[in-house]
Amino acid sequence: MSSLAKLDQQYVWHPFTQMRDWLQHDPIVIVAGHGTVLRDVNGREYLDANASIWTNLHGHGHPKINAAIRRQLGKIAHSSALGLANEPAAQLAARLIETARANYAPTRSAATDVSPQPQLPLEKVFFSDDGSTALEVALKLAYEFTRRTRGAKTKPRFLSLAGAYHGDTIGAVALGHIDLFHQAFGGMLFKSDQVMAPYCYRCPHNRAQPERADARSHRQCGWECVRQVERRLAAQQKQRGPYAAFVFEPLLQGAAGLIPQPDGWLARVAALARDHGALLIADEVMTGFGRTGLASPLDAAAIAHAIQNPASAKLFATAHAGVTPDFLCVAKGLTGGYLPMAATLTTPAVFDAFLGEYAEFKTFFHGHSFTGNQLGAAASLSSLDLLQSAASVRARAALQQQLHDELPSLWALPAVGDIRQVGLVAGVELVKDWRTRAPFALHERMGIRVCEAMARRGVLTRPVGNVIVLMPPYCTTRAQLRQMLTALHEAIEEITGHPG
Repeated sequence: MSSLAKLDQQYVWHPFTQMRDWLQHDPIVIVAGHGTVLRDVNGREYLDANASIWTNLHGHGHPKINAAIRRQLGKIAHSSALGLANEPAAQLAARLIETARANYAPTRSAATDVSPQPQLPLEKVFFSDDGSTALEVALKLAYEFTRRTRGAKTKPRFLSLAGAYHGDTIGAVALGHIDLFHQAFGGMLFKSDQVMAPYCYRCPHNRAQPERADARSHRQCGWECVRQVERRLAAQQKQRGPYAAFVFEPLLQGAAGLIPQPDGWLARVAALARDHGALLIADEVMTGFGRTGLASPLDAAAIAHAIQNPASAKLFATAHAGVTPDFLCVAKGLTGGYLPMAATLTTPAVFDAFLGEYAEFKTFFHGHSFTGNQLGAAASLSSLDLLQSAASVRARAALQQQLHDELPSLWALPAVGDIRQVGLVAGVELVKDWRTRAPFALHERMGIRVCEAMARRGVLTRPVGNVIVLMPPYCTTRAQLRQMLTALHEAIEEITGHPG
């Protein structure tokens, strides 16, 4: 064991890690990275197949982001945003709003020939430090906005999806519904309501038999999941008044198990939430900044248009769904995966509710020491430059298409129950028998064991239960992606003992 590994085991407490298990193994200690490749203290190289826990967009050590941070270091690394402004944070806020305007520009649906109901634009940016704090900001703003617009005696309440994960600060935890993560803190939380998520693969209303295809593609149902949302919204409005907000991850729930939403679901439930008086809080901490792809299906016309107009390529999942939220929460990929930074975008109506005379105490009493940090803002501006370049659009289109073309090879494995791809994200759910969808028990650690077998083959990722995550950086080459999929195929064969 290296000296660094010994130091880690002696002093470091790792997140979401059973430390008793951790202390029994020689950990992988990363010391360098370039592009999609990570190198450990022993000189061994690995492919980063989950973008360093869903954060890294352009690869490690990207020269343009490195240069942007160095330039900012030559000026100043940090100054307070409490009573002071700074150059890169102001520029970043303007750039985020400009990008939101381009993403959420009203478009006419070719299928229905109906323009979406116009919503207030996103015009204001509140910076924070990570995904949890971005949601915490939206939660507090929505809570107080509701009280100020409906009356101080109003008791705002929130609705989110079953299996939701929105972060680990106390407010964000209260919005979530993953018992395994949050049951220990139940006594500290306020109550929020939940409604079923559209988990087609395990939906009790899906009458389709298992097939060797994404469960969304052959589902047989009557949109019962949408009707349940409608009933919940209506009951709340009748009994207590409208929800303050409906909180959701658009197109894809991450920590719930990479659960993708069928086409049209989000637009339907977002319209229902608005009809019943609820604001929309979009958690795009994982899905933002191009992670959900260019278009679905990815056709030549969509690619050509995005390459010719890279600044207009949709970077947010809500924009793909035609939904404009009242709060857009982003983090993870905001800085390209370099530094902890987050932002909550909202509307002029919300902002105006906090304006008043000093003595009225209408101020938003919330903040962080590193809010609007210059280094993070400089990295974010550089990352946006890359995202809105023709070269990045081409790379993302190629990666999305290769995932689409090569993932089906995994259907040959009996332990593969569902393969779900949304843009540049893929989740592979492992089961005991694909014909019955019978899950592996938690104590079998199937997802963890498969990922450990992948690591022995030079590919690093982290499972969500029994779902294996593939979420590579956008710079991943064809050969590297094929290596990731080969490692996954071989690891499943090794651990389950069932060759494809």
